Amino acid sequence: MKNFETAAIRSQIERSGFDEHSSPLYLTSSFVFEDAEDMRASFAEEKPKNLYSRFSNPNLTELIDKVSQMEGAESGYAFATGMAAIFSTFSALLESGDHVVSCRSVFGSTHTLFTKYFPKWKIETDYFKPKETLSVEKYIKPNTKILYLETPTNPAVDVLDLEYFGRIAKKHGLIFVVDNCFATPYLQNPIKYGADIVVHSATKLMDGQGRVLGGIAVGRKDLIQEIYLFARNTGPSLSPFNAWILSKSLETLAVRVEKHAENALKVALFLESHPCIKSVKYPFLLSHPQHSIAKKQMKLGGNIVAFELKGGLKTGREFLDKIKLCSLCANLGDTRTILTHPASTTHSKLSEEDRLEVGITPGLVRCSVGLENVEDIISDLHQAL
Repeated sequence: MKNFETAAIRSQIERSGFDEHSSPLYLTSSFVFEDAEDMRASFAEEKPKNLYSRFSNPNLTELIDKVSQMEGAESGYAFATGMAAIFSTFSALLESGDHVVSCRSVFGSTHTLFTKYFPKWKIETDYFKPKETLSVEKYIKPNTKILYLETPTNPAVDVLDLEYFGRIAKKHGLIFVVDNCFATPYLQNPIKYGADIVVHSATKLMDGQGRVLGGIAVGRKDLIQEIYLFARNTGPSLSPFNAWILSKSLETLAVRVEKHAENALKVALFLESHPCIKSVKYPFLLSHPQHSIAKKQMKLGGNIVAFELKGGLKTGREFLDKIKLCSLCANLGDTRTILTHPASTTHSKLSEEDRLEVGITPGLVRCSVGLENVEDIISDLHQAL
């Protein structure tokens, strides 16, 4: 199926004997075998068959196949959370003594893996800043194995040039891993630009309604096989129920993300014109520093708007206290518009120097623009400002 929307809706597992129209739930921990030979051949992986839902399940298969089609990937594996997908990907592909080069602007828990946990296994990480793109090669060492980034970044909404980093990874024989959570497969496909693995927190826009947790990694078949074997033995697999929910959610991903992006651009334009706002960052604003890169690799600008209030930390907290309609929440990608003040919440444990290094100023607010009527969203922001 060539068209995104059609594949998202019509990619389903085979119907059972009941001829159901919508894929059923397979809430079973395990599966049975015809005889001893069938059991032996299945465990020897001589034929494809579901053995145990920690390994595979029809609902997980449908979700994985769907996201793989969307991203142009060869294979994939689904996880209980986005962080389970990231941790498992690195743990499966790295060995003691390996080195990672990563953009400094990454999700906080990913940063914790790099700085607190992986060093226990003698895995090193060097960071480059978003502004250092053209000098990233200086961080590559003989033992570098993975080049990692997310774009747009969280929470400062910087945009990194996937084509450029794809060339760097290929030149140095690195595994190129991209977190595509903010863009989703509908807006951006990193594999087209040389990514080997693409990871998602499916909890965000993929679900889009704040209901379930989930994560997924898709990409090169040989690398996914290593990730699958790691996950099969360590157990971070996605539940069949959550896989079923997420697969159904993907049927509306295109129409939802289109509306999210339409609303977000209008919100960004409003904020850019407001006297209480110091700066606004949204990929499809002409004022965004990487606007041309965003237009090259993204279909639309996504749903995240970052803006800085004049007045710093105190003003940021006061602004949130005056919000009436929008939610104050740590999640994003929901139907509901969500506001977060990173300096006093999600990134408050970082030093001010570390926050500024990734673009988190005292007055920065991250807005995950939802699907409400955009005039209502803007009205709430306006009265709070």
